[in-house]
Amino acid sequence: MAVNTSQEYDNVIAVCKSLFLKKTKDYGTAWRILRAASITDQIFIKAQRIRTLEEKKVSKVDEDITSEYIGIVNYCIIAMLQLELSENDPNEMDVQVVEILFDKRVTETKDLMFAKNHDYGEAWRDMRISSLTDLILMKILRVKQIEDNLGQTVASEGVKANYQDMLNYAVFALIKLGVK
Repeated sequence: MAVNTSQEYDNVIAVCKSLFLKKTKDYGTAWRILRAASITDQIFIKAQRIRTLEEKKVSKVDEDITSEYIGIVNYCIIAMLQLELSENDPNEMDVQVVEILFDKRVTETKDLMFAKNHDYGEAWRDMRISSLTDLILMKILRVKQIEDNLGQTVASEGVKANYQDMLNYAVFALIKLGVK
């Protein structure tokens, strides 16, 4: 069976984007109030829940691993948007504007994924989903450290690159979980 990573990626993003825009219609852009550290913590909560479900194999809340990975994708987009937007930008933004910003972040992140896929030969396809979860958790800890260091790094990529990696790992997990 031929693999079409671009189409699989787009299909997963379409699912995530649909939910993101529906929630934007319901709640507006209330996420604009969140500080960077709060967004990072939201991603952490979702990744930690996935890890717990992977280990315990039982869920007592009616949200599965798939919905948590979708949440990670969308919170990574929110994080990147917050990095781009300033305090002078409006807190309440029109859904069409949010959609354009969403698409721009996804395009940049997908381009990064293809560059890395070229170098790594789509190694993620042979990884366990639990390893993708662990990589997301590691990236979260890196972002927390960078945030605690007020954004200063000596030899490391910044927070945006880490959010992009987390988004891509979550998309890979969703592809492996069969989200279409």
